Amino acid sequence: MMKLGLHSAILPDDSFEQVIDYAAKVGFTCVEVCCWPRGKAVRRYAGVTHIDLNESDDAKLLYYKKYAEDRGVAIASLGYYPNPMDADQEAAEVAVRHLYRLIDASALMGVNLVTTFIGKDKNKTVEENLDKFEVVWKPIVSYAEDKGVKLAIENCPMLYTVSEWPGGNNLACSPAIWREMFRRIPSPALGLALDPSHPYLTRASYIKPVYEFAERIYHVHFKDIKIYQEKLDEYGCFSYPTLWHSPKLPGMGGVDFGAFVSALNDIRYNGCAVIEVEDKAFESCPEDVRAGIEQSYRFMKQYM
Repeated sequence: MMKLGLHSAILPDDSFEQVIDYAAKVGFTCVEVCCWPRGKAVRRYAGVTHIDLNESDDAKLLYYKKYAEDRGVAIASLGYYPNPMDADQEAAEVAVRHLYRLIDASALMGVNLVTTFIGKDKNKTVEENLDKFEVVWKPIVSYAEDKGVKLAIENCPMLYTVSEWPGGNNLACSPAIWREMFRRIPSPALGLALDPSHPYLTRASYIKPVYEFAERIYHVHFKDIKIYQEKLDEYGCFSYPTLWHSPKLPGMGGVDFGAFVSALNDIRYNGCAVIEVEDKAFESCPEDVRAGIEQSYRFMKQYM
């Protein structure tokens, strides 16, 4: 049975224990735990650290696992979304080193899943990035496979703002690219963290990929998007998407979650599906954030 969970990024100021306690209180059965290195965040909802690998030895990591389990909450994955193919080689190397540490931690804790981005050099073509992907990711995927850890790559294009122009910061954003990624690196350790809001933004189907890539879906995000047609009329679809869309709570945008969950049920998906809250209308204060989380829980629970 699919497990309904929470992405911890929306609670950046809470400790691990506070996140787990709150998730259990609401009724969630799993949490995707953010594990960024501590430091200045490069964008909204990034840089969140609920498990700090720099301050966590093996005993501490096992403590986190037991703390969650004792409250009926599974750790769905260890989440970290950098750009391992950044044109800035130093930044890319930092991201790759931390991914290896997360793979080790995930294996030790028995989580056996890391959720992340492939990354991208936004100034290179898709074809050039696919070549770079092979070089950067073959050793990472091989290492993960040896450790019994799966890598679930989110399908977010990371192409929303001026700073992400012209090509975006995450290669793995469409079925055509996924097919080529899996052809070049066919390891079962490499799969998808599927979020329906991203294909919805680009007017692509978020249902068809569920069936085609059923065996590669290792994790799911529930997030919605609202497109403002009057702004799209003004700026056009080739402008920065931040000009004409907003992330929303599930049910407050255009994604048909009934159809999406039905497709997941059709393929017998029984992994974790976590609500990813990024709705600015519910961020005026901590109480507002929690109201948004709880509303999202009630909305998605009807399908689960």
